[in-house]
Amino acid sequence: MNPIRSALHLLWMALTVIPWASFVVLVAPFVGKDRLYRICVGWLATATAGGRWILGIQMRVQGLENLPRAPHAGAVLLAKHQSAWETFALPTIMPHPLAYVFKKELLSIPFFGWAIGRLDMIHIDRGQRIEAFHKVVEQGRRLLGRGVWVIMFPEGTRIPRGEKGTYQSSGARLAIECGVPVIPIALTSARCWPRKAWVKRPGVVDISIGVPIASTGRKPHELMREVEAWIEAEMLRLDPEAYPSGQAVRSAVRPSA
Repeated sequence: MNPIRSALHLLWMALTVIPWASFVVLVAPFVGKDRLYRICVGWLATATAGGRWILGIQMRVQGLENLPRAPHAGAVLLAKHQSAWETFALPTIMPHPLAYVFKKELLSIPFFGWAIGRLDMIHIDRGQRIEAFHKVVEQGRRLLGRGVWVIMFPEGTRIPRGEKGTYQSSGARLAIECGVPVIPIALTSARCWPRKAWVKRPGVVDISIGVPIASTGRKPHELMREVEAWIEAEMLRLDPEAYPSGQAVRSAVRPSA
């Protein structure tokens, strides 16, 4: 049954993304960035709704009260990354527009990549690390100044369920450079949407949003270690069967070399 559901969901995504992306490309020169973003979030809501109706994937969110509500409150979101699901779901629950930092290769994906290329987000060349970070800071400061939150995945790529990648400090460095807090986010999408697997499973994806962590006066690696410790401890709480013997917590709080 799950392969049939997964095939139907892929069909649903294809049938909706093509007209949506075509519309975004056509209207992009004539509408403002904020309105274009809302159009895109509308499709993301359709995509997550399709996951709920067709795949049986429910979403349970904790910690929404931790999000700053002031109109121009800046923040850098640092989230666990287990699948494509969270890239669709997170913009639909946030009170501020989000700008993802992503590799420029995604822009070449037919329809989807063409559409996100019209949005005011930050696409970088991972092969040029220094130039990429300068671009993240320059564009991140501009976006944060107009009330857009920057979201990054500090492990850099999708991480299989029960595993932990290497946390990079670029998100913490951006927050320090721009004088805004970081907000850690843990989530369990791989429970239902495994990495690099096309067959999805019904179930509940938990999203836990932490309390904002001030960046003023902090060192990037110190701040990122605090974010890492919170996310990995929260992953153990949300999905304990994926982390035998508390492995996630111990690896998250290990001292740096």
